[in-house]
Amino acid sequence: MSRSLLAALAMVATGAFAQPDLQVLKRQVADTERAFARSMAERDHAAFTALLSEHAVFWSPQVVHGKAAVASAWKPFFDGPKAPFSWEPDQVEVLADGLLAHSSGPVRTPEGQVVSRFNSVWRQEAPGVWRIVFDKGQPLTADDRKAYGPKP
Repeated sequence: MSRSLLAALAMVATGAFAQPDLQVLKRQVADTERAFARSMAERDHAAFTALLSEHAVFWSPQVVHGKAAVASAWKPFFDGPKAPFSWEPDQVEVLADGLLAHSSGPVRTPEGQVVSRFNSVWRQEAPGVWRIVFDKGQPLTADDRKAYGPKP
């Protein structure tokens, strides 16, 4: 047997390829999604852009490809003193390998009315560094409307 094969077998036997802690990763993704939303609330387009993957794809409503194009398409949302909408994650799932995650949650008007849900896919680009690769909003389902209650 070659030394590299023996080394790989030793790593497997000692747990060097242990599964990631998915609860820790879920918290990282949820915290990153909240930071992403905070960038809108704080009118910080640079912070928003920093969380975009170079290969990001957003439906805004047309499909926009690439970090620069997404940042440009979203720049008007950062104009003015008040954010035109807000969002927060209420669901986060991470793949078993810890490299991709999905977050979803309500999107609200400035008055707090839930008007849609966002769906985002995040990629871990370095340990603890998550960047968004896909983002798309969707209309509320009947169950969502029940869960969020009557409009204010």
